[in-house]
Amino acid sequence: MSVKKSRANDIFRRLAAANPDPVTELVAPNPFCLLVAIVLSAQATDVSVNKATPALFAVADTPEKMAALGVEKLKAYIRTIGLFNTKAKNIIALSHRLVGDYGGEIPVTREALETLPGVGRKTANVWLNCVKGEPTIAVDTHVFRVAGRLELVKAKTPLECERQLEKVIPESWKRHAHHWLILHGRYVCKARKPDCPNCILRDICPYPEKTG
Repeated sequence: MSVKKSRANDIFRRLAAANPDPVTELVAPNPFCLLVAIVLSAQATDVSVNKATPALFAVADTPEKMAALGVEKLKAYIRTIGLFNTKAKNIIALSHRLVGDYGGEIPVTREALETLPGVGRKTANVWLNCVKGEPTIAVDTHVFRVAGRLELVKAKTPLECERQLEKVIPESWKRHAHHWLILHGRYVCKARKPDCPNCILRDICPYPEKTG
């Protein structure tokens, strides 16, 4: 095992000990609703999405119902979420695609998912990980930041970060890796002021600008 892979092993062993079974913080009653929630969460917080979606999912929890809702009615449910105009158009178009091309089912390959309106690589990776248990690594701002600070990667783009993480993270940790990194970035290794005094990785973290 390389030095970097050994460090990654130590990092994820600690994160796993603290949170053995991490899950998404997005609340959704079924896989379709989770896909919608992930699309809505782009450049928005999970908290803001979770505030808006219960009322929406109460009336539209399938692609058929969502498509029937239409763009304007959908906007009324999600207008508190950033970029709601574009997201509403994408979600209705996505729903029509699922109904028309997939019989209301969600395709289970990343390539097919990425053809859906509003679904990029990160969204596809999150859905496949959460619903299908695939060891995909979804790189958002938290994962990108934490992986860089821990020097697990030296990447300029999310795709570079994802590919480098796939190489350095031992197979045994990949199933939950992106959730551990997301949650660590959201609550401990925050962007403006990381909570280094309470970080379980502090002694093995090479980040030079530690706080406290």
